[in-house]
Amino acid sequence: MMADLFDHFDEPPRREDIAPGAALLRGFARAEERELLAAIDAVVARAPFRHMMTPGGHTMSVAMTSCGTAGWVTDRRGYRYSPDDPESARPWPEMPAVLRHLAQRAAAAAGFTNFDPDACLINRYVPGAKMALHQDKDERDFDAPIVSVSLGLPAVFQFGGMARGDKPRRYELRHGDVFVWGGPSRLVYHGVLTLKDGEHPLLGRQRINLTFRKAL
Repeated sequence: MMADLFDHFDEPPRREDIAPGAALLRGFARAEERELLAAIDAVVARAPFRHMMTPGGHTMSVAMTSCGTAGWVTDRRGYRYSPDDPESARPWPEMPAVLRHLAQRAAAAAGFTNFDPDACLINRYVPGAKMALHQDKDERDFDAPIVSVSLGLPAVFQFGGMARGDKPRRYELRHGDVFVWGGPSRLVYHGVLTLKDGEHPLLGRQRINLTFRKAL
């Protein structure tokens, strides 16, 4: 397992076109891994990870926090963006420049210029955590793409269609991979299968996912 991870580090970044408006940028974020992890640590120090509750009363297996002008929250009142962290009643931490610039470069590499994210969701997966198929539709408009960065343990990403019942395709996302979708693919259903156990040389037994959006 460890040898496989290090083998992937030697692969040059490459683009895989998945669907109209959707591209997988293999290894795109790997060169900046330490700067990204330091920025994430700074955000988490101010807004710690937490397991939120869905409107239906279920506790999410994925731990989450946010940075930027708005953060995504869920509770009994529903899904929404909020300018303040509900646990501290203070604004979410500012989005670190290294995160913003990575998202903008990845969006441009996938064909979306002038992307200016105002929200970055930071998700922490441990073995056994998953994300059910869903659409990202809490944003005010859908003109901007979603930029999703994978760090740590590999995960199987499901990328479906416009209906929940459409059979999704599956892609293994490894450390440093960036998945971008927008345009005709902006509202596809997507999710993450249950994370398998493993040990990443930098992050240990976890996967960190950064999801950038234009929320407001």
